[in-house]
Amino acid sequence: MLTAIRAEQLFDGLVDRPLIHQTVIVIDGRIDGTVTGDPALPDHAVHVDTPLLAPGFIDMQINGAADQLFNDAPNVDALATIAAGAIRGGAAHILPTFITADGQAYRRALDATHRACEQRIPGILGVHLEGPFLSPQRPGIHDRTSIRPLDQDDLAYLINCENRVRLITLAPEEQAPGVITDLAEAGWVVFAGHSEATWLDMTRAVKEGLHGVTHLFNAMSQLTPREPGVVGSALADQRLFAGIIADGHHVHPTNLKLAVSIIGPDRLCLVTDAMPTLGGSEDGFRLAGKDIVLRRGRLTDMDGTLAGAHLSMADAVDTMVRSAGASLADALRMASTTPARALGLNHELGLIKPGQRASLTLLDNRLGVQGVMIDGSLQEIMKSRAASAR
Repeated sequence: MLTAIRAEQLFDGLVDRPLIHQTVIVIDGRIDGTVTGDPALPDHAVHVDTPLLAPGFIDMQINGAADQLFNDAPNVDALATIAAGAIRGGAAHILPTFITADGQAYRRALDATHRACEQRIPGILGVHLEGPFLSPQRPGIHDRTSIRPLDQDDLAYLINCENRVRLITLAPEEQAPGVITDLAEAGWVVFAGHSEATWLDMTRAVKEGLHGVTHLFNAMSQLTPREPGVVGSALADQRLFAGIIADGHHVHPTNLKLAVSIIGPDRLCLVTDAMPTLGGSEDGFRLAGKDIVLRRGRLTDMDGTLAGAHLSMADAVDTMVRSAGASLADALRMASTTPARALGLNHELGLIKPGQRASLTLLDNRLGVQGVMIDGSLQEIMKSRAASAR
């Protein structure tokens, strides 16, 4: 199959200014090349036009979408629903995120994501396990009673996990020495989050293989005069990536600007932390026995504690441009190129260049989602447009 995507502006993940009037040629799920203008192509080629084209957005932290919460239904059907909701928000690939639950419930989530990948459910890249190995001092909306350290039985199971792409958020200070090393050597990308870690804790964790921090500024030890904490470590340590929720509620615009200026687009990753209301029909849901309600764009429980976000990847990009002063090129990198690097997938995703997987996000000039291509396949949002453009 040959598809030609003609873009008024092309951001390839490398340039700081858009390339104008470019056509990206996709053959059999891979990017074959990029040419200026409108090249002559065979009659069977599918032609698609878009104002703006970027590498496919990668959401490393999404709990739910389209009225479905992964924790409620850790199965393939639920994952397909969540992925479809994320696609409508511009995400080409997601790491469905399973948060703290009782005992070994997380194992069902790992099995479900592995089966979803085997069945090639569009958009499912792997899994993000956020808990239960967190700090009871920084639970956020997580069920404090289910938070616990990672034990040897957990470690043995996680080391043998079959998911190819796997991210785990844990509190480094709560784990036994060597745990992070063992996970990293087994292929896990290890992030710190929901953590009271000190600078010394973080320094030790980085030496063991810690790779980043989850939702920077939220549910973690803060930067203080004599203790940098997790926030200070993320700002200062060039080895760490950092996810950030740019919804206008989780992080003040000034802190967004600070993160961009200090951490920069090459280490900062936009995530949604989205919940079932994203692309859904309901304005509330239940989470760990609590009623969560959407009001004025904020998801909170009855006590006002933030409970994930009502946010798409395209909206996160828009927030970084409007509220954080990021250039459009940098905001798009934070949504695609940098997450790919954080997950060790930069050889196949996050750039528009020959040989890369043809996973792309198509936007209008106001950053509204026109469509998404995943491994050369236009998803439902674009199929009617592609058909009419032939």
